[in-house]
Amino acid sequence: MSEGPTGRGRGAGTQSRSSGGTDDLAELLRRSAAGDETAFAQLYDATCTKLFGLVVRLTRSPELAAEVVQEVYLMAWQQAERFDPRRGTVLAWLCTMAHRRAVDRIRQSQRERVRDEQYELRQAGSPSDETWGEVEQSLDTEEVRSGLGSLSELQREAVCLVYYRGYSHRQVAEHLAVPLGTAKARIRDGLNNLRSALGVQR
Repeated sequence: MSEGPTGRGRGAGTQSRSSGGTDDLAELLRRSAAGDETAFAQLYDATCTKLFGLVVRLTRSPELAAEVVQEVYLMAWQQAERFDPRRGTVLAWLCTMAHRRAVDRIRQSQRERVRDEQYELRQAGSPSDETWGEVEQSLDTEEVRSGLGSLSELQREAVCLVYYRGYSHRQVAEHLAVPLGTAKARIRDGLNNLRSALGVQR
């Protein structure tokens, strides 16, 4: 089974509508493994509250927890045939997957945050700042404006936000509603192209 049943995307963390005893859950999972979407929906309703509570305690983010829970149920749908009742209950199996997935997402978020912070530190006093300083020192305002006209619209918008309005890279990303890496790339490429267009020597 490569795709999960539809219609279960919302409601993680809502009150379960079935008590879901151990034997009942095992039977629902067995039927789910055979492609029974109704059984899987019942399994979801019987266990989603407990899984959501577990994940939100780990992530401390209801939004992230909801994403993790949905990923776990997709995994459960795809891997239902692999469940071995001799190794534990269905609920324990689901909770183990939820815990592992939550930890993975937490670590991913931490790595992304550290990477962004390191990038910001490297950018402080970076060649992009030197480039702008050289442009301002070598050319008058009209020439700079003319050079900006040679940039693509996306590059020009990003560069102007930084150097005319004093935005940080993160503020540019938020203003343009793009990922931080995309905003940084537009600024970097725009400055490099501006330097080339105006003939500023390295």
